[in-house]
Amino acid sequence: MRKTTVSSASTSTGAGGGRCGGGLNLSLKLNVLLLLSVVATNLVSLYHLSLRAATAPALLPSLQQGDDQEELALIRQLDAIRAGVSQLNHLRSSSPPPPPPPPELVLYSRLAPVASACAAHPELLHRYMSYTPFAPCPDDALSLAEPLLLRGCHPLPRRRCFSPTPPASASALLPADPFSPLPDAAVRWPREGRCRSFSCLPPSLGFDVARTEAARFLRARGALDLTAPQLLRLASLTRAGPIRLGLDVGGGTGTLAARLKKLANATVVTTTMNLGAPYSEAAAARGVVPLHAPLQQRFPVGDGTMDVVRAGHAVNRWIPEAALEFLWYDADRVLRPGGLLWVDHFWCRRGDLEGVYAAMLRRLGYKTVKWAVADKSVAGGKDEVYLTALLQKPFS
Repeated sequence: MRKTTVSSASTSTGAGGGRCGGGLNLSLKLNVLLLLSVVATNLVSLYHLSLRAATAPALLPSLQQGDDQEELALIRQLDAIRAGVSQLNHLRSSSPPPPPPPPELVLYSRLAPVASACAAHPELLHRYMSYTPFAPCPDDALSLAEPLLLRGCHPLPRRRCFSPTPPASASALLPADPFSPLPDAAVRWPREGRCRSFSCLPPSLGFDVARTEAARFLRARGALDLTAPQLLRLASLTRAGPIRLGLDVGGGTGTLAARLKKLANATVVTTTMNLGAPYSEAAAARGVVPLHAPLQQRFPVGDGTMDVVRAGHAVNRWIPEAALEFLWYDADRVLRPGGLLWVDHFWCRRGDLEGVYAAMLRRLGYKTVKWAVADKSVAGGKDEVYLTALLQKPFS
């Protein structure tokens, strides 16, 4: 019994070993088969690649050459970009700061989108915006507001405070005639200023409205002068139509607006800046609408609405050429067809008149109604000239 059992166990073990050996042989055969298939596949791939290379021997070199040329072109472009950036950085770091503006400069130009120039003057902007909301505004019109406006910061960002105004009793003193003497109480004279009355200001600045300004635009003293009656007559002769609406750029205390109001019942708005004197307040006291705006920005009037646009003494060669050309094209924007552009006593260097400023005006394509040039009499013998021109916008 014991022998049989051992024999059975031995037989059983032998049978199990036979089955395991058969499975091992099967997996080995499968591995060999897979290996042979991989080798065959690789051989086929190598055959096809060698066949393509044999049939197109010139294609691969040309493609490689084209790739090399593209890489060389890209490298050259990158080198040029690096050189440009390096040059700009060098100029930025080594260029001296720009010289200070001349004392006669009317406009500190920064050509930029509306109000973005405010951020270019962080110190002025921070001082201007340091105020208490819902309380009286700081009295800093001359020290902060005007410098920001001159630098193109417009509209001014201060909003929620109460601006100081003249006393209410001053309204009773405002004259009905724009050529009557101006009341001193109509102006809040700045504490840091040297004048407390209009009589303290030089008559040439336009504040002697009863005498000096009363004669302006009525009598011509030379070929450069254009009087208000002549303007109205030329407007009729050129079929420009009646002068009803106008814009006086840099019009000082608003004498042209006052004169055309009396002669033709025309409404003329005046752009002003309080450069050392209360031009805006004086114009308002005369019943003229002052637009307190810098010349860098678009005129705040509608397209094709003005019968005449005059550029006064504030518009001259101290305005950078790009800003000046923007101004002329903005004048074209607001003029109606047939409207008149009046360039009044524009002064520049004689050598720049034809090559720069006259060419700039002629690019507008306007008809020349009047064109007069004369020497500018100044101390020091500078070779400068005045230009007065009356130009008419085309009707179509």
